[in-house]
Amino acid sequence: MLQKIGQLVGVGIVAGVLVAALALPAVGGLGITARNVATGFLNMPSELETPPPPERSVIYDRDGQVIAEIYDQNREVVDIDEMAPVMREAIIAIEDSAFYEHGGIDIAGTFRAAIRTVSGDVEGGSSITQQYVKNVLVESADSQAEQEEARETTLGRKVRELRYAVALEQRMSKKEILEGYLNIAYFGDGAYGAESAAQHFFGISADKLELAQAATLAGTVRYPYLYNPNLNPEDAKNRRNVVLDRMADTGKITKAEAEEAKASELGLDVRSPSNGCMPSDQPFFCDYVVQQIEQNKRFGETETQRARWLRTAGLQIHTTLDADMQQAAQKAVDEWVPRKNKSRKVAAEVLVQPGTGKIRAMAQSRNYGPDESNLGETSINFAVDAQDGGSTGFQSGSTFKPFTLAAALKQGKEFSTSYSTGNTTTITGQRNCKGQRLAPWTVSNAGDTEGGSTNNMVSGTKGSVNTYFASLQADVGLCNVIEMAETLGVHRADGTGFDNKRTQANNSFTLGSEEVSPLNLAGAYSVFASRGKHCEPQAIDKIVAEHTGKTIDIKPKCERVISKDVADGVSHLLTQTFNGGTTTGLEIGRPAAAKTGTTDNSASAWFAGFTPNLVGTVFVGDPRGPQNYPLRNVTIGGRHYSYVYGATIPGPIWKQTMQEATQELPADDFPSPPSKFGSTSGPPQSEDGDNGQNADEAANTAGGVPDVLGMSPGEAVGALESAGFEPNLSSTQVRSDQPADTVGAVNPEPGTGLPEGATVNVFLSNGGGSGDGGGGAFGDWDGPGLGLGDPGRGRDD
Repeated sequence: MLQKIGQLVGVGIVAGVLVAALALPAVGGLGITARNVATGFLNMPSELETPPPPERSVIYDRDGQVIAEIYDQNREVVDIDEMAPVMREAIIAIEDSAFYEHGGIDIAGTFRAAIRTVSGDVEGGSSITQQYVKNVLVESADSQAEQEEARETTLGRKVRELRYAVALEQRMSKKEILEGYLNIAYFGDGAYGAESAAQHFFGISADKLELAQAATLAGTVRYPYLYNPNLNPEDAKNRRNVVLDRMADTGKITKAEAEEAKASELGLDVRSPSNGCMPSDQPFFCDYVVQQIEQNKRFGETETQRARWLRTAGLQIHTTLDADMQQAAQKAVDEWVPRKNKSRKVAAEVLVQPGTGKIRAMAQSRNYGPDESNLGETSINFAVDAQDGGSTGFQSGSTFKPFTLAAALKQGKEFSTSYSTGNTTTITGQRNCKGQRLAPWTVSNAGDTEGGSTNNMVSGTKGSVNTYFASLQADVGLCNVIEMAETLGVHRADGTGFDNKRTQANNSFTLGSEEVSPLNLAGAYSVFASRGKHCEPQAIDKIVAEHTGKTIDIKPKCERVISKDVADGVSHLLTQTFNGGTTTGLEIGRPAAAKTGTTDNSASAWFAGFTPNLVGTVFVGDPRGPQNYPLRNVTIGGRHYSYVYGATIPGPIWKQTMQEATQELPADDFPSPPSKFGSTSGPPQSEDGDNGQNADEAANTAGGVPDVLGMSPGEAVGALESAGFEPNLSSTQVRSDQPADTVGAVNPEPGTGLPEGATVNVFLSNGGGSGDGGGGAFGDWDGPGLGLGDPGRGRDD
């Protein structure tokens, strides 16, 4: 104790002498100045907080595999026992050989440095404890001004360091101080701390360092740039040799050991850990995780504080991402919409676990990068909302129709609810949520049933019949449909609500005229899959803060928003789309429900589908503006498409993804449709009591579409009519190997089995070649419900 007190008093005297020396030109009484300053020194604040130094944070997937590392400083804090003893010996030998003898101050070195500083020549001379103090002050500074103050080359800064150093030695052991120093020191080339420096320069951990390597690292801390082994190898080697000689002089190694090490090469194996989301294999999910932390006030009062916490707190961020599902999704979107496709179209897909909201995959067919002018590069995550780093969304087409079904079932309407609408119907009397009457709305179907036909919920959903859903929406009430969408968690991707003037003046809400994100749509469909529970999308399971040892668990935020019966009823209706409906051919070998969506003029295409334990949504479109760059007459992935529908590209992406992603999941079945909604079979009754078209009739096919390729228009029309189909001769010509002005393609393709009276679209060839001549050029056929929708609003498929 007496020794400690003596050291403290001695330091006070030293400080007084140093300051007095600085003031000599103006003060004649050196003794008085020194005595006064010594007293003042002892009364200076001495408590220095020593928080852990900034450390890199790591983002993991659900299996513990690294997704990304994020940091301001490349540092990994380790215990001193996890550093090779030779590392400790090397740093002490070159920086403070009397470290274990002094009480925080190397008296001779401090005098020498102070005198040189007064003379205008900056010199070191600080003990390891003083250097540690300086680094702590710099790293804990909350502002640029505080950092500059901690680095200033003045005697005042030296005195503050002395006082803190002495106090630090009173409450910390030498081992603790040395550990703190070796973890906080900068070793050059972006490597902070001995562990990161060893990994960076030699590709090994600090506990594996050998003599020459440790000496090399110890030599860098005085002037990290000058002695950077990567940039200045000769200077670094010379400095290393100085360290080795010093270690021999202090008896830590023999002269022979020093000479042997000096004869070796540097032996660098430079490795730089990735920083941020750009180098990650899952960059867009990574970016979404970062957004979730930086925007959540739970992690700090301001965004600046949250961003700093993320990059300095050494966090272990455990996410919900499933590596196998992510790989399946990324593979599918890349295969169908290659990243550098010249048409500049993009595909985005999200997989979500119903009942928890946990995001299992988030993929898009783009490289992550800041330069939007580079083909196939973007920093926009098209899978999420604008506030989460995404876009303002895309019109979703007929993927909105299930919301109308849910609203109808909630009101107690049965599956047999039917309307006689024909190919075109005009809806009048609709009112928005403000009670305002909307203008009459005329909606049509292309390839739909003939006038006077009738559909119920089953056949209307199977065929995605626009006129049926327009009538159902009018019956249920437009505002009730909008409110059901909101209940399911649906919102516009630009952050505005559905109470805006545009939405409230729009008749065609059920046809998907609102711009949404794939993640938001997946969340809504998850409500059906989870039997009525809505869960907020969740990307993070827990965060472990290494500095504090605190674990932040992120629990799913779920609530029941609709009844099980309503959810089960919608799920049942959507399973029927695989039974001769718009998703036929996209089965995944287990129970599934789905809905396609295509906006007017094939501006963008969607597919939303689910099993009881996994939901997937896919969007395909043009980020430059789907209306200006529609999915018509485009070549993507080596395939030419005259038209892209929801089942053309999004559907196969979903199918390919889900077949792989569900391999480890149980093949659960959906609950039986609630009996309260009535029978799911039998023909719907038209208003005059006659049977209209229904799902059973749709299953009665007239036979395969005849091969009319190469025929004249008249011959083709005759052949199709004779086969029992309704030909629709399009004014749009397509590239085809067939002679010009003959039939170049039909949709659906030849051989497809269709209901009697179904429409077959006929396209004439322009003689340009390279077309495929079949339905593959046009994507999916939507069955009896193929529709053009509300022009300019939202077209169904």
